[in-house]
Amino acid sequence: MSHTQVSAEFKKRRAHVLKLLKKSSPAAVAVIPSAQLQTRSRDTEFPFRQDSDFFYLTGFNEPNALLILAPDSETPVQLFCQPSSPIDEVWHGRRLGVDRARETLGVDFTASIDDVDDHLFAILDGAEQVYYPHDKPELAGQLHALADELRASPKKGHQAPHSWVDINPWLADMRIVKSAAELELMRHAARISVDAHKRAMKFVKPGKFEYQVAAEIHHEFAMQNALSPAYGTICGSGENACILHYTENESELRDGDLLLIDAGAEYQGYAGDITRTFPVNGRFSADQKALYNVVLAAQQAALDTLKPGSDMQKAMVAAGKALTEGLHELGIIKGNLKELIANDAFRPLMIHGLGHWLGLDVHDVGTYTQAGKKRKFEPGMVLTIEPGIYIPKGTADVDEKWHGIGIRIEDDVIITEQGYENMTQGVPKTVEEIEQWMAQ
Repeated sequence: MSHTQVSAEFKKRRAHVLKLLKKSSPAAVAVIPSAQLQTRSRDTEFPFRQDSDFFYLTGFNEPNALLILAPDSETPVQLFCQPSSPIDEVWHGRRLGVDRARETLGVDFTASIDDVDDHLFAILDGAEQVYYPHDKPELAGQLHALADELRASPKKGHQAPHSWVDINPWLADMRIVKSAAELELMRHAARISVDAHKRAMKFVKPGKFEYQVAAEIHHEFAMQNALSPAYGTICGSGENACILHYTENESELRDGDLLLIDAGAEYQGYAGDITRTFPVNGRFSADQKALYNVVLAAQQAALDTLKPGSDMQKAMVAAGKALTEGLHELGIIKGNLKELIANDAFRPLMIHGLGHWLGLDVHDVGTYTQAGKKRKFEPGMVLTIEPGIYIPKGTADVDEKWHGIGIRIEDDVIITEQGYENMTQGVPKTVEEIEQWMAQ
């Protein structure tokens, strides 16, 4: 996208929030903060990552900033940011600065973050409703302290806000359906993630270590301008694959084990999220193949339900039925098949959900219910589908030959008018595709 297109995208989002504010109250305002630098140790910080909601509305990627949306103001879109400072910028990097921010970001008014309290005092004075993210306690303290000042000065004609409203639900509803521009960024994040998984598959062999596999993945991300993974990379071999959020990545890869990789690139703020499970030596054993195909069939059953008007629960029911049938056929769960399906007998072996929304956050915002009912899929929604089976050592009533096996298969899909688009299908997934790719 060109700079003009990017600016227009963010302006459109802000205009929508301004419209909602004006509709909610004649004198409503919204206040949305940026992320802050986080200390790693002593005087060093973690790499900066912008708050997703703030980035969604501004495209601005610097810390210590504040966005104010005031529809009744002569300058409805106001941004407070760090001013230019040659000395500070030598130490900490270039800043956009107050003057350039106005034109570059397409806002109505800019000023130094150092002066924000005076401006906030004036904005809150007489405001009826103040919308802000309620999960930001520092901002809440700042706003309520200013409101207390307003309440203490009625003789000067000041009036504190009447009510405080969480803006997060509004922004979540906006973010859950992606624009065409967002979908292009997500496809790019997915392509980078695909390349990294394919690279890892070729690298893996007995004697390598999980951390070396993670290094290969991160190298591929960085070489394609995805300078950070979207979340902690999981490379779990053998029984480590039975730990859902395993990130130690310290074990040696052993001949005969499976390796579960859950990794995704973050590109221009948007997340990829792929899981593949494959044999360290490049060949599935008969039992590994049988159980893997149960999980693969469950994923396909879930994918087959995806279309506008359907929902996550329908996908879960389809996947659960396929998992139960497959586990029953292998003798891993026993009993009357009809009763097993009705009672979700697969559940002890898959304790997580089937998938999640995907976007600026890997577990993106947005509810799975709406007005008390299952939220219906709409074109432009992006989600993962990731069934799995995990049988840790010591699992009761399961033949020991299955113990220590963890399998998960995950893809990133866009709901389309016709059904769905699988953005990550380029990573080998069937037993035959995996074995052939690893043998090259």
